[in-house]
This record gives sequence, C-alpha cells and structure tokens, in this order.
Amino acid sequence: MAIEVGNKAPDFELKDNHGATVRLSDFRGEKAVVLLFYPFAFTGVCTGELCELRDQLPRFQNDDVQLLAVSNDSVPTLRVFAEQEGLDYPLLSDFWPHGEASRAYGVFDEDKGCAVRGTFVIDKDGIVRWTVVNGLPDARDLNEYIKALDSL
Repeated sequence: MAIEVGNKAPDFELKDNHGATVRLSDFRGEKAVVLLFYPFAFTGVCTGELCELRDQLPRFQNDDVQLLAVSNDSVPTLRVFAEQEGLDYPLLSDFWPHGEASRAYGVFDEDKGCAVRGTFVIDKDGIVRWTVVNGLPDARDLNEYIKALDSL
C-alpha cells in the first residue's frame, strides 16, 4: 500500500544518473519535492512521461521545487537514457538493494520486479501532501502535479 497523504515521506539514499548520492532529507527545509517512481527507462510510456516533464521542467525544478525520478534501472542505464532524451534532472537508481525505496513508498510490484507509476508531492517539512499511483500501462497527468504544487 502506497504512503498516504499526511505521512512523513520515508528518507532514502540513492545514486543518480551521474553516480552522485541523493538523499530525500537533503531537501528538507529547502525545497518541496516531486518524487516520481516509474517502471523502466527506454519504455514507451515512461519515456513519454519523463520527456513531458523535461519540456515543462521549470514548473517542477526551480528555487522551490526539486524533481526526482526513480526507477529500478542501474546507474549506467539511467545515464545513457538521460543523455539520449536530454533529461536534465536527477534520475535515481533503485537498483540495489533492488526496489528498497520503491518498497518503502509502497509502489514496488513484486511480480514484475519494478516500481509502478507512483508520484508523491512532498512539502519542505518532508510530509506527503499529494499522491497518485497508476498501474504500469497508465500514464500520469502532469496537470495534476501542477495543481498539487500550487496548493503548497
């Protein structure tokens, strides 16, 4: 079951597509976070969603907000994916221990071995203020994220 609105967001420590360590707690008190879990790089729906975020990046990554996208892919895979698609925001690897962060947020599909499409808007205090979880084939609506961010 996914983390619910009003709960404290579980902290994590993951490597980004450049191998740098990123912790959710690094943003506490500084920025709200849009935390987006997606199944796999290089797949149709995931690529479409992440490129749509790229095209509207100033709404999701600015002085007040940080976008973090998490998949169960390895760091080298995410590096190539980001370069190929021109993704200029952190892609975090939940590869090993496999799915640990995805499980903490309740969005890991044990049968498929990957995260489902879970999105969490986390305020500067580390509290989940909005969430949506979609199945593997169902793309998310970015306008919903924008409304959630505007309400912070």
